[in-house]
Amino acid sequence: MSSSGTSEREYDFALILTGVPELTTDVEDGLFRAGCDDATLSMQYGSLYLEFSRTAVSLKDAILSAIRDVRKARVGAEVWRVDSHDLVSPSEIARRLGRTRQLIHQYITGARGPGGFPAPDCNLTEGQPLWSWYAVGTWLSKNDMIRPETLRDTEIVAAINTALERSHQLERDPALVDEISRAVAAT
Repeated sequence: MSSSGTSEREYDFALILTGVPELTTDVEDGLFRAGCDDATLSMQYGSLYLEFSRTAVSLKDAILSAIRDVRKARVGAEVWRVDSHDLVSPSEIARRLGRTRQLIHQYITGARGPGGFPAPDCNLTEGQPLWSWYAVGTWLSKNDMIRPETLRDTEIVAAINTALERSHQLERDPALVDEISRAVAAT
């Protein structure tokens, strides 16, 4: 129990890092000393991948403390994003919900359920559309098909990834980000 009376629990998540071309002993030691001793490190498709099992009061606190620890390590790594597995197929939606693919297809087409299933986010023309898990989770929560805390964790990861992406964009081209932000706010 923490001093505020809120209990801690273990959260599993992964961070994708850039800026480290190979996993060396110096990188491993630096991350370990900085507090990432609860992560398994590996290289995946040219990026450093850290799988955490971190104890914290909330998922948000767990992820943000891991990001701080990576930055504190000063090994040249930059947190690119939380690996959220946000784009999902109907099969993945079914797996996550413990339902059949047929039922999910019926939700998508409106043949069953309350209707209004979210539109896919991409791959519409390739015949294998993918949905945002956040959008699907919002629909599921609105229709009392998942627990609110399940959606909350999805919202937290989406917000953290949005903040990381904005930070990366600002580093690359602050004028463009400013111009687009003003244009979007004006519409």
